Amino acid sequence: MFGKLEYPPARKDDVVDNFFGTNVPDPYRWLENADADEVIVWTQTQSDFAEEILGSLAGRDAFKKRLTEVWDYPKYGIPRKYGKRLFFTKNDGLQAQPTLYVQDENSEPRILIDPNTLSDDGTVALVDWQATTDGKYLMYALSESGLDWRTFKIRDVDTGNDLEDTLTNIKFSSASWRKDHSGFYYSKFPDDTQDEGDNNQTVSHQMFFHALGTSQSDDMLVYEHPDLIGVNLSPFVSHDGKYLLVYVSGDSFVFNRLYYREIDNDGDFVRLFDQLDASYSYVSNDDDIFYIATTKDAPNKRVVAVDLKQPNELRDMIPESKDVIQGVVVANNQFVVTYMRDAHHVIKVFEKDGTFSHDIELPTLGSTGLWAGYMANESDTEIFIPFMSYLQPLSILKYNLQTQEMTPFFEVSAPNFNVDDYETTQVFFTSKDGTTVPMFITMKKGLALSGDNPTILYGYGGYDISLSPGYASHIPVWLENGGIYAVANIRGGGEYGEQWHLDGMLDNKQNTFDDFIAAAEYLIDNQYTSSKKLAIEGGSNGGLLVAACMVQRPELYGAVLCHVPVIDMLRFQHFTAGRYWTSEYGDANSSEDHFKFLMDYSPLHNVQSSVDYPPLLIMTADHDDRVVPMHSKKFAASLQEANEGNNVILLRIDTKAGHGMGKPTAKVIDQKVDVYAFLNTLFEMGV
Repeated sequence: MFGKLEYPPARKDDVVDNFFGTNVPDPYRWLENADADEVIVWTQTQSDFAEEILGSLAGRDAFKKRLTEVWDYPKYGIPRKYGKRLFFTKNDGLQAQPTLYVQDENSEPRILIDPNTLSDDGTVALVDWQATTDGKYLMYALSESGLDWRTFKIRDVDTGNDLEDTLTNIKFSSASWRKDHSGFYYSKFPDDTQDEGDNNQTVSHQMFFHALGTSQSDDMLVYEHPDLIGVNLSPFVSHDGKYLLVYVSGDSFVFNRLYYREIDNDGDFVRLFDQLDASYSYVSNDDDIFYIATTKDAPNKRVVAVDLKQPNELRDMIPESKDVIQGVVVANNQFVVTYMRDAHHVIKVFEKDGTFSHDIELPTLGSTGLWAGYMANESDTEIFIPFMSYLQPLSILKYNLQTQEMTPFFEVSAPNFNVDDYETTQVFFTSKDGTTVPMFITMKKGLALSGDNPTILYGYGGYDISLSPGYASHIPVWLENGGIYAVANIRGGGEYGEQWHLDGMLDNKQNTFDDFIAAAEYLIDNQYTSSKKLAIEGGSNGGLLVAACMVQRPELYGAVLCHVPVIDMLRFQHFTAGRYWTSEYGDANSSEDHFKFLMDYSPLHNVQSSVDYPPLLIMTADHDDRVVPMHSKKFAASLQEANEGNNVILLRIDTKAGHGMGKPTAKVIDQKVDVYAFLNTLFEMGV
C-alpha cells in the first residue's frame, strides 16, 4: 500500500506554557509563524511530499474523468427579486466561479457580473451582492484567494458599468441599502487593525454609511458600541425603510443583541434586546410592531410580536413547537416558516395573526434554503423555493401562495448518473449516554450489507449548524463505485434546536465525539462496512471532530479525511477569527475548568507515540484566514514524529485558496481526485 515513509523532519523546541499550574509543552510553536523562512521551507517540503505520493496513486485518471463529467451541469443560486428585476447566479457547469445574471420583465437574462473575467486562475470570487429595492444599483463583494477580507464595488444595473466607489478592509459584513437608494450601511474593522495578532480580542466593528458616488474616506461613522469589545455589528434596514437595525454579535456565536432607531434619527440606538440570552432575528414589521424570531424562552424558536411602545411584552405569533424554526420570510402578507423535522425541512404558511394556513409540500425528504438571502416584496404572491436532497441537485421551484401551486423554475437533474438506482434512508442510533441520534445513509439500492462496503461517514456537530440533506457533485462517483455515504446529525448542531447545540458545546463537547463514534459503530455493527473500510470526514469544526475521534478511537477507522481543521484547542483564540469561538469551545487562558475539558480532547495535545493511528489526509490552504494553517501544520508534525506504524500521514496544502469560500471548480475537483485516489488505494476498490 503506502509502506513505511520517511517524513520531512520538523525540529522540536522546548516551549512550555503553564495553565493553572500544569505545564504543557508546545514543541512546534515555531510553525505558527507562517512568514518565517524556516516555516515556508518546511511547508513547501510537506506539500511536495504529499503531492508526490498522491500524484502516484492508482485510479486518478478515472476519477478525474468521471468527476469532471458529473460536475458538468448548470448550477443555480437562489433568485432574488428587486423591484421588477430578478437576479440570480449560475455556473454553466465547470466555470471556476458562478456568474451573476439579471433579468428584466419580458426579456432574457443577461450577464451582470462575471467574476471569471477578473483573474486568470479563477481565484477572485463574487461572495455577496445586494441591490437597491428598485434593482437599479448593486453592491457586490469580491474575495481574492479565499480570504475573508472583501472589497465592495457598485454596479449600475442599467448600463452594466461600475461607479467609482470602491470600499476595502471589510470582513464579516454585508451591506443594507436605504430605501431612497442614496447609499448603504455596512461595518468594518478600524483601518489600523487588519493585522489580527495576539491582541485581536480588542478589535470591534464600526458601522458606517456609504453615500453613493463618494469616497470611502468620506463615509459617516454611524455606530460603534461604547462598552463592548471584540464585537461584530450587522446593519439592516427594515422592510418599510423606516428603521435602521443593528445586530450586535461576536461575544456569542449564536446569541445576539438587537438595537434600532428611526433611520433619519441621529440619536442613540434603542437597545430593544440587550441581554445576551437568546438569538433575536428581525422578520418584518407593521409600522412600530416588530416581528422577531427568537430562542428567548423557546429553544426551538418562536415568532413574537413586539410593540416598540411596550418592548418588554413579547406576544406569541407562532409559538414554539417540536419542530425547530430554521427561518421565516414574509410574502403575500403571510409568514412562510421553514422548520427542521428530524434533520430535514418542512414549510408551513401562517397568516399575519399567527393562524395556520397550509403546508407547502416539498418533493421528497430534503432541504430548502428559502430564508437565506431571500428578497422580495412582502405583498408578492409568488416565492422561489430552493430544494435539494442527497440525490437531487439544487433546483429552484416557484410557488404561488394564493393558488398553492408549485412549478419548476430552474429544474436541474444529476448529469450522467441514474438517480433511480440509489436511495437515501434515515436511521436512528443510540449514543453513549442513551441519546437517540439520526443519520442519513445513501447507497445503491439492493447493495449487500456484507460488512465490506467502502463508506464515508461525514459530520460537523457545532455552532448550531444543521446537516440537512444536501447534494454534492462528487458523491455520485463514490456511490457508483460501490461506496456508501453517511451523514450523522450529532449534538452541537441545530437539528433539534438550541438544546441540541448546547449539549455539544463547551464542557459538553465530548457528547459530539461520542455521538460520532456511536455512528461509526452503528455502521460497523449493522454490516454496512468494517473498520478497515470506514473513512470519517469533516471540515473546520468538523475537522476538529474527526481529529478528536481519531485520537480517541484510532482502531475504529480505516482512514481520516480532515479538512481545514481546528486542532490546537489551547491557542486557537489567538489567531484571526478564533476569537469568536470561545463562546463555543471555551478559553483555556481564562478558566481552569475550560482548560481541563479543552485539554482532555484537544487533538494536538492527545497525540501519543505508542498508538497506531489510521491513515490520515489533512487538507489546508495557504490563504485560510478563518482557521489558520498552523493547526494543520502542528498536527501533521506531531503525528509524523509520533508515528511508529506504516499508516500514512499527509499534509495537503492548496495554494491561492482559503477556508473553502470561493474556491475555483478546478481546485475542488483536484482535491476530490486526491481524496478518492487515497481511499481507492487504502480500501482496494479497484478503480
